[in-house]
Amino acid sequence: MPLQIFGLNHNTAPVEIREQVIFSGDAVPRALLQLLDLDGIHETVLLSTCNRTEFYVVSDDGGTEILETWLQNDQNLNAEARKALFTIEKDDAIRHIFRVACGLDSMVLGEPQILGQLKDAYRQAQQAGSVGSQLSRLFQHTFSVAKKVRSDTDIGSSPVSVAYAAVTLANQFFAGFSQHTALLIGAGTTIELVAKHLARKGIGRMFVANRDINRAQALASQFGGFALPLSEIEGTLPDADILISSTASTDPVISLEQMTKAVQARKHKPVFAVDIAVPRDIDPEVSALNDVYLYTIDDLNKVILEGQSNREAAAVDANRILDDEIQRYLTMERSKEVAPIITELRDQGDAIRNAVLKQARLRLSRGTDSDEVLEYATASLMKKMLHQPSVRLRKAGELSDKEMVRAARALFGLAKKND
Repeated sequence: MPLQIFGLNHNTAPVEIREQVIFSGDAVPRALLQLLDLDGIHETVLLSTCNRTEFYVVSDDGGTEILETWLQNDQNLNAEARKALFTIEKDDAIRHIFRVACGLDSMVLGEPQILGQLKDAYRQAQQAGSVGSQLSRLFQHTFSVAKKVRSDTDIGSSPVSVAYAAVTLANQFFAGFSQHTALLIGAGTTIELVAKHLARKGIGRMFVANRDINRAQALASQFGGFALPLSEIEGTLPDADILISSTASTDPVISLEQMTKAVQARKHKPVFAVDIAVPRDIDPEVSALNDVYLYTIDDLNKVILEGQSNREAAAVDANRILDDEIQRYLTMERSKEVAPIITELRDQGDAIRNAVLKQARLRLSRGTDSDEVLEYATASLMKKMLHQPSVRLRKAGELSDKEMVRAARALFGLAKKND
């Protein structure tokens, strides 16, 4: 059964659409189990990040149409979101997943986080029981390809992360950071990278807000910052010159009302804000406030593109590796398609051999000359093994089936003649 990939990503949909189609936490195993109940869906892995929500499925013909109907109902997609959905099939689907794993399809060319996210998605699918032999082989080969690309090319050199882009943009906004205060919301990998970049650039003060205050304290302490729970964020907002947020919240963490009060308290001092989260943490209407300069993850793309030009040559090398690996994977998969036939053929041969062997031993036990038994056994074995091919070839001759005749010559390694 063919591989199909269905979903949307940063190439087909802006953040305001991508945030409509996000699966996190318990929603992932729920979705996987529901998909397995759909007619025609046999295996599936769900990858949902800030830049993409993609379903990797093994299905019958028409399986993705059923999946699309399910997704529309499950996520209540509007018409614009439905237009952003794509389906990739067969060899193109294999190339796509390889490119995703290697960071070649990322907003940040060559970024390493996506491989870890893909491994997490595969692990969740294993735990949910939605992965079978075909996707298992595909993902194991995908991880191997990503490792090879990382080791054999410079695709991962000179990293330009989303966190780096956010701080670079802030640095263009403010002449320096020493007199400014940053409020970071979240305590994941992205916010940790933001904190590192800000600390290196000499940020004056740093606050880290998170639902889990212990995680906020652990992160803030690394950089001499201050930790606070999300419930106390409103009191710190007026101090924030730089506001960067990246949480897994499904609802806005900062409302228009909260930001309006903060702006009033700041007396028109500008606020530079970056919302890296999908769904967005900061109410989009905040962008209409005077003195607030709000950027989303999509707005960082220009900064990222400027910093990744040195990876373009490495991407060419990486794509050459992908071309070879795609062919290698397809060769292995196609060989597996005939493996059951080979097994059946060998079983049939063993059954014939055992039957002839039984008769030969019986003749020997009756005192028949061993040379005579050998003649019988080899002649009988040859006759039985070639009976069906001979019948089929005679029939092919009667029907002038030249393709069958040519196939027989190729299969048995016979000398070529005009058929």
